[in-house]
Amino acid sequence: MHTALLAAALLVGCLLAVQASANLQLNSAVGTPYGASTLQLGVATGLLTVLALAAGALGALGRLPDVEGWMLLGGLASPLYITSGILLFPRLGALAAVGLFVTGQMFASLALDLFGLLGLERRAPSAGVVLGAVGVLAGIVVIIRAQRAAGPAGGPAISRAGRLGWPALGVLAGAVLPVQGAVNARLRARLEEPLAVAVVSFAVATFAIAVVLLVLYATRRTPKPQVAPLRQMPWWGWLGGACAAAYVTGTFLLIPAIGAAVTVALTVTGQQLTSALIDHGGLFRLPRRALTGPRATGLGLLLAGSLAIQLA
Repeated sequence: MHTALLAAALLVGCLLAVQASANLQLNSAVGTPYGASTLQLGVATGLLTVLALAAGALGALGRLPDVEGWMLLGGLASPLYITSGILLFPRLGALAAVGLFVTGQMFASLALDLFGLLGLERRAPSAGVVLGAVGVLAGIVVIIRAQRAAGPAGGPAISRAGRLGWPALGVLAGAVLPVQGAVNARLRARLEEPLAVAVVSFAVATFAIAVVLLVLYATRRTPKPQVAPLRQMPWWGWLGGACAAAYVTGTFLLIPAIGAAVTVALTVTGQQLTSALIDHGGLFRLPRRALTGPRATGLGLLLAGSLAIQLA
């Protein structure tokens, strides 16, 4: 049984890489990344609501009036993460984008622990954690440099400013995920129902990105979302919402069973390995980026560093 739970954690991590790849098809069909993010988050919210209803967890939402307002804002991280994936995957490749997400995630987690932010217990970093952080940072640097040396691989051209801006966006998008987790943990302590917390988080996320879409459309900074092209979209283009719902549900169920550190380590590992496979094979209609020696070295450093941080 324990082995099956470990395999499930690895699979849940794989779904994150698939989610970002599938969302690119939504973006191509809808015509705007903000519209694609709104649609994907709406699908995930619907799926989680049905699941929470079946589990009898929606009654916990009656406690929301007694919750501090900031505890409802964890969902704001999801639109940034999802939209960043849509923007970064075709430009940087799955492996580089996921590596940046992991880098931001790991260093934000360290900051939360080091300073005891958002009600978390304050923890001094161990030697293993420091070495792991160095490994993660070295891994993403190797991957980004190897990609620049290889030149374009069929994705959009990147300007000189974009060479700094896009990686910075990737690190920021990864960094908000641990903050989201910490905020949602405080909300879970109040609502006492993990699925109800997931519904709230995704509902807030959907509302936030929908407002952004409306504002950008009203100011003519993004085109009007298209609906008709969705009929020609491949079926797997809809998997983003299902993957997001499965990830949230899976992590809530796995953390009490096998522990937070093991769950995070395995999900991050699955995410990185799947992104490398997507890049190498050009899956999900992404530009093919072969797993060269330097990129494989960077992947190894990322894996070793993230595992060291979570298991130290």
